[in-house]
Amino acid sequence: MAIIKIGTRESQLAVWQATLVQTLLSKQNIQSELKYIKSDGDIDLVTPLYALGVQGVFTKTLDAALLNSHIDIAVHSMKDVPTQLAKGIIQAAVLPRASYQDILVFKDNTNFLNNLQSTAIIATSSIRRKAQWLNRYPNHTIENLRGNVNTRLQKVKENAWDGAIFAAAGLERIEMRPKQSILLDWMLPAPAQGAIVIVCREEDIKTYNIIHELNNLDTDICTKIERQFLQALMGGCATPISALATIVDKKVNFKGNITSPDGKFQFTIEKNAPLTHAATIGQVAAAELLQTDAKKIIESIQHAKQS
Repeated sequence: MAIIKIGTRESQLAVWQATLVQTLLSKQNIQSELKYIKSDGDIDLVTPLYALGVQGVFTKTLDAALLNSHIDIAVHSMKDVPTQLAKGIIQAAVLPRASYQDILVFKDNTNFLNNLQSTAIIATSSIRRKAQWLNRYPNHTIENLRGNVNTRLQKVKENAWDGAIFAAAGLERIEMRPKQSILLDWMLPAPAQGAIVIVCREEDIKTYNIIHELNNLDTDICTKIERQFLQALMGGCATPISALATIVDKKVNFKGNITSPDGKFQFTIEKNAPLTHAATIGQVAAAELLQTDAKKIIESIQHAKQS
């Protein structure tokens, strides 16, 4: 059988994820090799992600390589993948989810977290994290933070910030989570945060069947629900939408929210359903939110994009 070409971004975390897939394939006696591809999101390290105005900023160059048959599969952090895949590309597998939580890497101490009216400077490039943080700490200042994990950790050391927000899974996977960090258990994650997805060409049935053997059903179900919620709210990188689905005792618990970019307004919803009837729970939750003033947040963001 031909060697499977695995497309990946060049960052340490992306390579770690692709190498994991390579290891899983080798356990099935399937040979593979890594192909490194630089994404637009890796080239522009200054502009905040939400200001780039594009969905798939980390995936579109890999999409092109896949559709041009330069690679056979692409490995992504699932939260970076648009809910609508490029034509001709399909999801082949989702690996077991790691931590879905966000963490704060702090500089000196966390005393400023104990007072909701405190002042502090926090760094993040995520509009979702920024909005949720300002909702909880309205007097804090948010600074832009771009770059790969190593670069961002170095910037925390070099700048006069009180802390910066990271995804726990990213730091923990490459064993770079600092001791000076705490879980933000109140912050809802990005849809599919902590999950790794593998995509292939729709026409490549042979590769799909091989890769689908790696699929984790529980993670697949939960991330599908979360991404349904995101898609139904017409969300992207510039929309502060959070979602988390978990399965316990064959029941799905879903929590989702949308927050205004300035943090002043937040609308939250929670739904529960038996696993056998949970396929559309994300869509149902989104539909209910759209019946509230949450719709005004979406409309104002869309209007700002157009102006």
